[in-house]
Amino acid sequence: MSSLRIRPATPGDTDTILHFIRELAIYEKAEHEAQATPAHLQRTLFAPQPAVFGLVCELDGAPIGFAVYFFNYSTWQGQHGLYLEDLYITPQARGVGAGKAMLQHLAKIAVDKDCGRFEWSVLDWNTPAIDFYDTLGALPQSEWIRYRMTGNALQDMAAQATV
Repeated sequence: MSSLRIRPATPGDTDTILHFIRELAIYEKAEHEAQATPAHLQRTLFAPQPAVFGLVCELDGAPIGFAVYFFNYSTWQGQHGLYLEDLYITPQARGVGAGKAMLQHLAKIAVDKDCGRFEWSVLDWNTPAIDFYDTLGALPQSEWIRYRMTGNALQDMAAQATV
């Protein structure tokens, strides 16, 4: 009988998490965008007072996936929310219930922290993930358009700040 275990990520997981980040980037056809380094993870995920948190999922003691999440805030609800930045289970371990167990674990964190929401994004072409999320009762949000500013656009906007 295989056993799943979900635990908080530790600094000793840095290389494992980076490996999974690269696997995820390859799957999402964006390997060139994965620029995280051990120093980045040490400075953010494993900072003395982190604003982002990690989980590692193990099967029979071996790491098979990870999740990274943070807390945001809804002014309308007057409550924090939990935002799942990434969830990844390595392909050879899919089908054993690890993804569902990770989402259940994250939902429990959200409830324990009195969060009013648990949200994440999925690429519109990732049909296996969308189908999986649909079976869990998660609902896609269509009323909001997500925006992103990076690179030169971000630098230019910051340079224009006057206050």
